[in-house]
Amino acid sequence: MKLPVIELPDVQASRPAIPINLTRVGVTDVKKLIEIARKGKRPIVLIARFNIFVDLPYDRKGANLSRNFETIDEVLQEAVEAPVYEIEELCGVVARRLLTKHEYASRAEVQMNSEYVVKRETPVTHMSCQGVADIFAEAVATRSDGDREIMVRKLVGAEVLGMTACPCAQEIMRDRAKKELLDLGVPEATVAQFLSRVPMATHNQRGRGTISIEVHDRYDVSLEKLIDLIEDSMSSSIFELLKRSDEASVVDAAHRNPKFVEDCVRAMARSIVERFSHLPDDSLISIKQINEESIHQHNACAERCATLGELRTELTEMNIVFDQSV
Repeated sequence: MKLPVIELPDVQASRPAIPINLTRVGVTDVKKLIEIARKGKRPIVLIARFNIFVDLPYDRKGANLSRNFETIDEVLQEAVEAPVYEIEELCGVVARRLLTKHEYASRAEVQMNSEYVVKRETPVTHMSCQGVADIFAEAVATRSDGDREIMVRKLVGAEVLGMTACPCAQEIMRDRAKKELLDLGVPEATVAQFLSRVPMATHNQRGRGTISIEVHDRYDVSLEKLIDLIEDSMSSSIFELLKRSDEASVVDAAHRNPKFVEDCVRAMARSIVERFSHLPDDSLISIKQINEESIHQHNACAERCATLGELRTELTEMNIVFDQSV
């Protein structure tokens, strides 16, 4: 005997007791193994965490959250067959697909974060080692009332550790060394020559540089270029493994390149304009540097948020010349 098919009620589609719109409804901390292809290189495998949301209209009690899991699994499976080259591209595909499945929604948002392992080589002994950067991406897909066209904006960013050396304390130590050498009878010309060749001591900070870039769906941002840019903005890169000669080289390089937290943010801003010249003026740029102080209990912080066009205008007005070969 064939049992009758019982249609279960769609509770989510019923009207809520308090009919107001909700900005985000979804799932967080969804862990997935993803593979990012690289042209001419081995693919990168990431253990990524996703947050996935849609908006919810006032007349609907709940969202069909199972569709979020279905969507991300579908897209990841497709990515195995047709490789994805950018993490923000993956988020954009998921966000766009969410709106096709959640017909009642007008906005879908996907956030992703993971750790990204980069290969490093120590400066003197050229030993191979690894570094880790935190990477993140977001995508927001929207559609207007009565308009079925979906617009997507995507964001990609990274947080990278480095080292900074304080210029202020270094200048104090330089003046002190000069006075001590002159008191010892060292000729002033020799003192000047010595101070130009040997960088003075100062206190150091572990720096955390972060950049995010938000662009239209059709533009891509190189994550590896972004990580290198952040590292280059600080006094020196840092390494997991260093021999004595490497350690001396890193310390020497950092003390020859002292930087305030503000210097790091300004260096990142200039490099973004220089190295991402293909991006449009309305690209949204967020830059942040936090230096974890070694002789204070507080940390130093500097930020800049602007469009790429605003940064270009400011640097052009200051007659900053860029190397177009970069």
